[in-house]
Amino acid sequence: MSAASRTASLERVTSESQISLSVNLDGSGESDIETGVPFFDHMLTAFARHSLTDLTVRATGDVHIDVHHTVEDTGILLGQALLQALGDKSGISRYGDALVPLDEALAQAVVDISGRPYLVHSGEPAGFEFHLIGGHFTGSMVRHFFEALVLNARLTAHIKLVEGRDPHHIAEAEFKAFARAFRVAKALDPLVKGVPSTKGAL
Repeated sequence: MSAASRTASLERVTSESQISLSVNLDGSGESDIETGVPFFDHMLTAFARHSLTDLTVRATGDVHIDVHHTVEDTGILLGQALLQALGDKSGISRYGDALVPLDEALAQAVVDISGRPYLVHSGEPAGFEFHLIGGHFTGSMVRHFFEALVLNARLTAHIKLVEGRDPHHIAEAEFKAFARAFRVAKALDPLVKGVPSTKGAL
């Protein structure tokens, strides 16, 4: 990360996946994403657009076995990139919240760029975790992704499905709500002097 920008570019290579990723927190939401998991590409594109974070992802993995490794490892690397791009967090708003509808689905997300990783994720209907969205992406991957991202970005996040029936709409509403909350939390606030914490560090 340079002193003049909030950007990061990282790579992660394991026996299960190979990922390269770059972020710009002060972008316009442009994205260029190829993970080999089409619905996941759609969700990452939504995250970039609605958080106003420029995002490039190239991932290959053992999706012939399961999409789990690619989705989780991308979440790990994206979290690490967001943490690096945030730097010392000086001048950020720190907190953000959003309530986002998608037809019958309604999701709420609250984000604290706290330095303390913690995820509360609730409200999805019974059986959602088993549903194949787009024929390849199980509903359980939504939580796996957010767990990986939150842990590695050192965020506190509460994500709650308020209403919802269609699995595609549920997942997309949750991704968009998180994106909008993160957009507010990462924003630079001219009224904030230094790091927004009584401890002096986040």
